[in-house]
Amino acid sequence: MSDKPSVLFVCVHNAGRSQMAAGYLRHLGAGRIEVRSAGSAPADTVNPAAVAAMAEEGIDISAEQPKILTTEAVEVSDVVVTMGCGDTCPFYPGKRYEDWTLDDPAGQGLEAVRPIRDEIRRRVEALIEELVPAS
Repeated sequence: MSDKPSVLFVCVHNAGRSQMAAGYLRHLGAGRIEVRSAGSAPADTVNPAAVAAMAEEGIDISAEQPKILTTEAVEVSDVVVTMGCGDTCPFYPGKRYEDWTLDDPAGQGLEAVRPIRDEIRRRVEALIEELVPAS
């Protein structure tokens, strides 16, 4: 077990919101936080508009693959951030859960994905400040 806090981002397809959030947390967290992402019904590939939106920020998520949500991933995470998966996300007593209500970028173009990306960044920055405050 690591002494670093760990965060699991979950959305239905693990192809857009959760991948962008994980990309930001890896980049902005600079190794201080363990990052996982998963989906209750993973897509085959990451949303190209999400990849393009993150590339504009200098973050490459093009090699990421959507992953199935597992019980183990939830159990080993300190914070579980859900994004639109509702009742399909497992709940474990004692875990910290946050539900981020965000538009789904699926099927949307880059113009529509940018504001979703920017809101995810704002929330990830706040989460980092909570988990590993600047000293």
